[in-house]
Order: sequence, then structure tokens, then C-alpha cells
Amino acid sequence: MTVVVGYVPNEYGEVALEAGLVEARRRGQPLVVVNASRGDTLVDRKYLSTDARADLERRLADEGARVGVETEVRQALVPDVAEEVVRVAHEVEASLLVIGMRRRTPVGKMLLGSAAQRILLDAACPVLAVKPPEPA
Repeated sequence: MTVVVGYVPNEYGEVALEAGLVEARRRGQPLVVVNASRGDTLVDRKYLSTDARADLERRLADEGARVGVETEVRQALVPDVAEEVVRVAHEVEASLLVIGMRRRTPVGKMLLGSAAQRILLDAACPVLAVKPPEPA
């Protein structure tokens, strides 16, 4: 079993990554970080550059050595980001999938986010949706 984190390089991805690390350590399971893009990588700020990916891998290796977590960052150019995250979770037989969520207005809650909604509905394993702390 594995803990999978859907990661984007922003505050939502960071809070998901932190929660994923905590869960992987608690469960004694490896961690897989998925960063996917629709394919417009030159303009997609959610897709890790080569340097950013290397920095994240180093950071996770340092954290993993301290807490005993295996890490892997998967990048993919896919038509549907949610589909890729769910596919990887299925492929590695995830025990938990962790995603970051934005705060929503009442109307926004009806719409959720298309990727988050698809992940919540399509994942075969439990999904932990976390939010960054509210600003003081």
C-alpha cells in the first residue's frame, strides 16, 4: 500500500504534501507524488519545471531520510489531470490519496473544482482533502 499526493507547486500542493508525509509516516508506507499537466507546460504554472522537480525530489529525500518515507515524483502530460492522479493511485494500490483544496464560496461549493471533484468521485481509495490554514 502507498500514500499518493496530487501535487501542484503552490500553497494547496504544499499542504497536501505535508499531510501526505504525515500519513505515510503514520502508516509506515511509501509516498508517491503526482504532478500532472494537460500538456500546456510552457504556460501551466501547476506543472513542475525540471529544476523545480529536482528541488522537490531533494527536499523529499531529505525528509524521507529523516522519517523513513520513500518518495517518487511522477510527471505526465495528460488530457485530464484528475484521471492521471486516480490512475496512479490505482496503479500503486494506494491506501490513501491526498489533495489540496481551495476554500469556496457557497456558490463555488456547488461547483467544487473539476479536478478535485473528479478525484473525489473516481478514486477507489479514501481521499483526504486538505486546505491551507486561514490567514489570521
